[in-house]
Amino acid sequence: MMGFGLAIEPQLWALLFAMVRIGAAFVAAPVFGAVSVPLPARIALSGAIGVLVLGTTHIQPPGEIFALATFLAIAAEALIGLAIGFVLQIAFAAPMVASEVIGMSMGLGFANAVDPSSGHSTPALGQFLSILMTLLFLAVDGHLVLVDLVVRSYEVMPPGAWLAPERLFGIALFGGYAFLAGLLLALPVGFILLCLNVVVGMLSRAAPALNLFAIGLPASLVMGVVAILLALPAMGDYLLVIVREALDAAPRLVLGA
Repeated sequence: MMGFGLAIEPQLWALLFAMVRIGAAFVAAPVFGAVSVPLPARIALSGAIGVLVLGTTHIQPPGEIFALATFLAIAAEALIGLAIGFVLQIAFAAPMVASEVIGMSMGLGFANAVDPSSGHSTPALGQFLSILMTLLFLAVDGHLVLVDLVVRSYEVMPPGAWLAPERLFGIALFGGYAFLAGLLLALPVGFILLCLNVVVGMLSRAAPALNLFAIGLPASLVMGVVAILLALPAMGDYLLVIVREALDAAPRLVLGA
């Protein structure tokens, strides 16, 4: 008896308890946490991986359902799962930072659209970089690495264990990596646009009667598109570096491995 008044199968209760950490990781992680992924698909995937976890790791769920210790254990499981997915989500914020920097320099700050993966308004260039990073994440089997990380987390942090404060502090500090990676990602295009702005400024000093709005904005758009085409191979390589850095940082920051 689990204190629920009904005879619940122990394996079913253990499966539901294991799905808490897995489901929380998928909610916070990129790709799996997208709005376009149906909720039944997430539940089915969490259940399938939960069966895998039960087959490889011994999980002892709480003895009673409506008990304070049970609620605390569920909160601890959800916190671990959210932390794993949140570390990966931080890295996926780098293209948005880069798109803001590039878009403001090109004069595309007004070009926003609804991102289908998050449901929020994002720069159009940010959607392009996010799609590219998602494809690279799937190309290097990042989704499989995430599943393996969640399964291995039960060995390092068994159910009922809480994240140490220093690990939470490390995850918070890792948030600065999104700004650093975003600025480095926008550096090639931003440098070319900065040089263009310097040239336009020199022209304005040499010819004060020149209409800068009629010349500067089209020149920024054209130069920005050309710069993105030229810098796209280097930006793609650095996006791959960001993906690998996130996959390496998740076990180090959350699990201490």
